[in-house]
Amino acid sequence: QGPNLKAILEPLGDGIFNTDGESWKSQRETIHSLINTTKFHHLMLKTLHDKLQNGLIPILHNSSSKLHNNLQELMKRLTFDTICSLVTGFDPKYLSIELPSLPYADAFDVIEQVILYRHCVPATVWKFQRWVGIGDERKMREAQECFDGFLEERIRVKKKESFEKKEMETVVDDDFLTMIFSGEAGIDQGKLTDGFLRDVVFNLLVAGRDTIAAALSWFFWLVAKNPNVEEKILKELAQVMGKDTSFPTTDELNKMVYLHGAMCETLRLYPSVPYEHKQSIEPDVLPSGHAINGNTRILLSIYSMGRMEEIWGSDCTDFKPERWISTSSTDEKKMVVNHVPAYKFAAFMAGPRTCLGRKIAFVQMKVVASCVLRRFKIEVVDGHPVVPEPSILMFMKYGLKVRVSNRA
Repeated sequence: QGPNLKAILEPLGDGIFNTDGESWKSQRETIHSLINTTKFHHLMLKTLHDKLQNGLIPILHNSSSKLHNNLQELMKRLTFDTICSLVTGFDPKYLSIELPSLPYADAFDVIEQVILYRHCVPATVWKFQRWVGIGDERKMREAQECFDGFLEERIRVKKKESFEKKEMETVVDDDFLTMIFSGEAGIDQGKLTDGFLRDVVFNLLVAGRDTIAAALSWFFWLVAKNPNVEEKILKELAQVMGKDTSFPTTDELNKMVYLHGAMCETLRLYPSVPYEHKQSIEPDVLPSGHAINGNTRILLSIYSMGRMEEIWGSDCTDFKPERWISTSSTDEKKMVVNHVPAYKFAAFMAGPRTCLGRKIAFVQMKVVASCVLRRFKIEVVDGHPVVPEPSILMFMKYGLKVRVSNRA
């Protein structure tokens, strides 16, 4: 990552997105071991089903109010509740009919906005503003204080709950913090300082909220603009799930090949993280043949890579889920998702820092997409401008204003 990026991403502390070496390796191994357990997978599905059944579906059913028509805002609320529940065991209920305003959720947005600002101005400028306490850096300080207060409270409560349940030998929860306090994570309990826990939790919330919300927003927009794709998705959902109106099982999700292709195509055109920032440790030669010095900042445009004709062909700007699908080599009637190298499809990055939550992200996106599309017809409001927002994450600048109607 390098010292320059570490300074820009200072709110992330020493979490997995903002550290290198042994600290990064240790956190990655711990997170990988916990999120790939069967019980964490079950908790994720249970949490998501609850948020859909008691949050998103009722809101869409009552979407006559203009407040309910910004689908991007609903996706952000859904994923914030989901990731908070999975990591801390606490449901903020940010996604509800009332669409409440939560100061710590708003603070989260401010932190992301100021991080982009830090990327765009000389370090001397934002560091001076931080020192004096003016401009965007004043907003950052206030937002950090607010969000850190939320994190500290959640950690304190969960630590107390875990200790009491351990003393009483009662069944513990399956959320991430509980697994850490119970010793299941294999972390030396002496290392579980409030600062360490704060950084780990903050980074997990960043990973699990906006990336999925952004991807789902662009997916629904692309599907609404491509009725032929929508028709094929609905046909596949009917074949896989029949008339079952419950949520898809893991086996059914694995059979949603065309939907998976549509998700990949969405992320190719609109990657949740549109660019990556790296820094060389010492002089090196890039695969392109360009020689670079040590301490060189390198910006990778994942967004541009997904739209390069030499990589994806002459139809690179088309929304075409079929490019991700082929016939099985063992069964001509069966369709499978093509393997595409991570260095070509870099929405989840590649190499040692490949996203740990890739599989989890696809599961969540497919559950939400199948749930919404089977129940509702989504139409973008005429004349509503849909353009990317300048941000470290690929959101829509003006949200996604839609009309929602129940399917027959």
